[in-house]
Amino acid sequence: MPEDILSQNEIDALLSALSTGEMSAENMKKEDGTRKVKVYDFKRALRFSKDQIRSLTRIHENFARLLTTYFSAQLRTYIQIHVATVDQIPFEEFIRSMPNMTLLNIFDVPPLEGNIIMEVNPNIAYSMLDRLMGGAGKGTGLINNMTEIETKILTNLFERSFDNFREAWTGIIEIDPYLSEIEVNPQFLQTISPNETVVVIGFNIVIGESSGMINICIPHVVLEPIVPNLSVRYWMQSNQKESTPEQNTELEKRLKQTTLPISVELGQGTMSIDEFLSLQVDDVIPLGKRIEDPLQVRVGGIPKFTAQPGQVRNRMAVQIIGSLNEGDEDDE
Repeated sequence: MPEDILSQNEIDALLSALSTGEMSAENMKKEDGTRKVKVYDFKRALRFSKDQIRSLTRIHENFARLLTTYFSAQLRTYIQIHVATVDQIPFEEFIRSMPNMTLLNIFDVPPLEGNIIMEVNPNIAYSMLDRLMGGAGKGTGLINNMTEIETKILTNLFERSFDNFREAWTGIIEIDPYLSEIEVNPQFLQTISPNETVVVIGFNIVIGESSGMINICIPHVVLEPIVPNLSVRYWMQSNQKESTPEQNTELEKRLKQTTLPISVELGQGTMSIDEFLSLQVDDVIPLGKRIEDPLQVRVGGIPKFTAQPGQVRNRMAVQIIGSLNEGDEDDE
């Protein structure tokens, strides 16, 4: 195993400590000789690498921006949402961290198998409900037994928010999330085993004077088929994907409808400023071209064709007689 290499600052700090007597050479030898043991908890097995956690963070930061716009429009007030934490913990620990009564949105994300849980703090849930009912957005902080009307209102609100979840994951996989059920007691959740590793993304949300957390719990078994996609290499490759035949057809269709300025150059001439200021009606300006010489047709300012002048139905026109390749203009 390669040894750690000290930086120049660390070397200077050690020399300074030795010279001042803060540290002795014997103590350094003893510390170097001791074994360095790191505690590993097999109940909290880390299934995701730091690179994959960063990818999940980026995805849900985008989701937070989309949710901010969505909830601001639905609740007709200013909302602040940002990612606060991203942790991987056992499912049992996630259950214990929640209050006894809270709002749990359980939704499926086909084609991935399994459930994803969105836990909404009671204070935030009732603030949203109060805003939707025309109130100022004050939360009671307690969830006992929601009425059917309250459940239906919140169900509609969160079901439409899943479109933003779908959009946030588009760069990784096309999913079709839908709400399967709403629960208020965490003890009734029997979706996965207690020791299963889950990723918990915590969002801090502020609605007016109320604030709280929204937690999204994603089990490892749900993300397992797409874990390789949660890497920087995949993100870089996905940005270089070739366009599909349908995209090429649509692009060609739009290009054919694009308008371009076309001009015909009759010739070129030079004159002095004094001659230019002395121009009068009926004066003739020599253009340095013979009548039988072809004219140059410019498309978007670039020479593309040669033509000859003519007339069509009492209107001036030109007839294309040839095309110009790159460099033909310089050869003339």
